[in-house]
This record gives sequence, C-alpha cells and structure tokens, in this order.
Amino acid sequence: MAVGGVGTSLLLMAGIMVTVGLCRRLTRRRLRAHQRLCTFLLEMFSTFQICACTNELCLLGNVEPKPHTALTLTYGFTVLHGLTLTGSTCNPCGTLQPMWGGGISVKMGGLKIAAQFVAAVLARGFMHFIWSLEMAEPHFGALSQGCSNPMQTTETQAFCIELLFSVVFQLTILRVESVNPKYRVHLIALLITMLVYAGGNLTGAVFNPALAFSLHANCFYDKFLSYSLVYWIAPSLGKFLILYQNIKKEKRLPESEHQPD
Repeated sequence: MAVGGVGTSLLLMAGIMVTVGLCRRLTRRRLRAHQRLCTFLLEMFSTFQICACTNELCLLGNVEPKPHTALTLTYGFTVLHGLTLTGSTCNPCGTLQPMWGGGISVKMGGLKIAAQFVAAVLARGFMHFIWSLEMAEPHFGALSQGCSNPMQTTETQAFCIELLFSVVFQLTILRVESVNPKYRVHLIALLITMLVYAGGNLTGAVFNPALAFSLHANCFYDKFLSYSLVYWIAPSLGKFLILYQNIKKEKRLPESEHQPD
C-alpha cells in the first residue's frame, strides 16, 4: 500500500476530528439552555468521530509493517479521542453505569444511547460516501466488501471473547477513575491496543455495540441473531456483571464498618 494513501487517510481522520471539535464547541455555546438537545448532539458528534475514524482505520489494517502500524495508529487515535471527547461515553455499555447508579435518568440515558446509534449510522453512511470518491488507495474496493466477517472463530468463542474484553475494559475504567486525566487517557489507550492485539484477529475486539454496528452493519443484516449476541449482548452482559459486583461490594461495606476492631 502506498504511503500517500496512508497520508490521505490520516488527513481525513484529522479533518473529521477538527470538524467534530468545532461542532461540539458550537453546540455548547448555542444550545446550553436546551439540555436534552445539547446532550444528544454532543454524544452524537463524539460517537460519530470514533465510528468514522475507526471505519477508516480498519482499511489500514494491512499497512506494512503488520501489525505494528495498525496498533500504533490504534493507540494514537485512541489517545486523541480521549483528549478531545471529554464528557462523552460514546458507548452504550458505558451509559448503563450512570443509569444504573442513578447518576442520570433513564430517559436521558436512553437519549444518549439513541444518539450513539444515530451517529453509528451517520458515520457509516458518511464514510461510504467518502470511499466512493476513491481519493486514496485504501478506499479502492472498500464498498464491495459487504460483510467483512469479523468473527474468525466459533460463535461461542466470539461471545466469550467480547464478554471478557468488556469486563476487562469496564473494570479498568473504574479502577483508573482516580488517576490524573492526562495519564488515564494513555492507560486506557494502551489497554485498548492490547485487547485489539489479543483478539482483533478473532472478533475485531470491539466491545462497543454502537461501534460494532457502524463497522459491520451488513453482517447484522445477514446474521442478526449471532452478531447481536456477540457484539451487543456480550459487552452489555459484561457491564452488568461489573455493576452487580459493585453492588455486592457496597452492601458488604456497611457490615464491615460495624465489626469490632
């Protein structure tokens, strides 16, 4: 693959990030009084950035040297997403926690999840339009792939992998909450890169239902049940397992406080 093609893809992703940043800033300034609309648009723009950039990154998976280039780009853009999209979850599983804990209402949580899936569809449509222009070598033939079949293992193993990765990711997010934000974003990016390296060739290591739909919508159309189990149910179940463990821990804490020294 030509280096010029990679450069064009990087410029495209940089342009997407700059545009989303401007849209988020404008939304905060003009729609601050309209809380629900502002929340919806901020979450939609943020998720659009992640989905659009990840769609483009998937085309660069075969850039030599493999897999070093793809992993480096994954780490780099994950850091950039973390630095530029503060305040947004961009993941339906991440939205479940404040809903469960009462941090946000069910209606507001549903609004955020709706925004995430709307962004997933918009990002896929936008990237297909860009690829149809064939501005760079990676875009040649991108539209003819159909279902890229990210599951390169059995359905049961794929379900377990996405479940495990979701648990590891969500548990890490909780553990690094107290870490300085400028270090936390690198820890999360490193974890995501490691998970992509470990399971990317088996399931794609997505553990984000909205992102999975944006990346593999055709696969959901063809095999909805199997793909919804692996890429929607498994990561959501992983999140609920973490929430359940936290609830059990919180219930044990008052009991231990009353125990004599």
